[in-house]
Amino acid sequence: MSGTDRDRAVLYQAAAHCLVYPDAEFLARLPLVRAAVDGLAGRAAGLLRPFLAYAAATPPADLAAHYVQVFDFRNRHCLHLSWWRDGDTRRRGSSLVRFKEAYRAHGLEFDGRELPDFLPAVLEFGAATGCTDLLTEHRAGLELLRLALAEADTPYAGVPAAVCATLPGPSPRDRAEARALARGGPPREEVGMEPYGRPGLLPVLNGEA
Repeated sequence: MSGTDRDRAVLYQAAAHCLVYPDAEFLARLPLVRAAVDGLAGRAAGLLRPFLAYAAATPPADLAAHYVQVFDFRNRHCLHLSWWRDGDTRRRGSSLVRFKEAYRAHGLEFDGRELPDFLPAVLEFGAATGCTDLLTEHRAGLELLRLALAEADTPYAGVPAAVCATLPGPSPRDRAEARALARGGPPREEVGMEPYGRPGLLPVLNGEA
């Protein structure tokens, strides 16, 4: 693994950690995550550091309450990537299968309590395999999430911004699609869909968190 690939893997693992519910395990790992990101160079790491500083300086109860406020009650901050393109429609099922197939193609089985398109799980997959295909395929959703979190004026906005900074672009098409979807919102059709799992439970890839 080259130094660039290793740095990207560290950044993805750190970003995955940032986007799970800030429980006791999150807090215990936070100093290690901060130290790892502090050892990285480049724009992406710089975008991630403000959130890590915020998380370290914020009382745990306040940090948990902010996470719930940002992610548990607002679909416009959804951490499930296929939702941004498919909404709550029947065709989302085939998108979720695509995520599972991508994991299996790299010898991994998704065994999480979240859906397989949960962004922290996708980031862990990218960290473990070096494959960015799923993130690139859902770049518009990542941009939508980044824009929505920036509009909400939350420190969490820096996390998807850091991930986007590692991907090619952003191309005009990605930005145009993101802005169009941000204005109109994804389609809704709840028939036949399972409810989302509880946010903040880090999925397990190949038996490892």
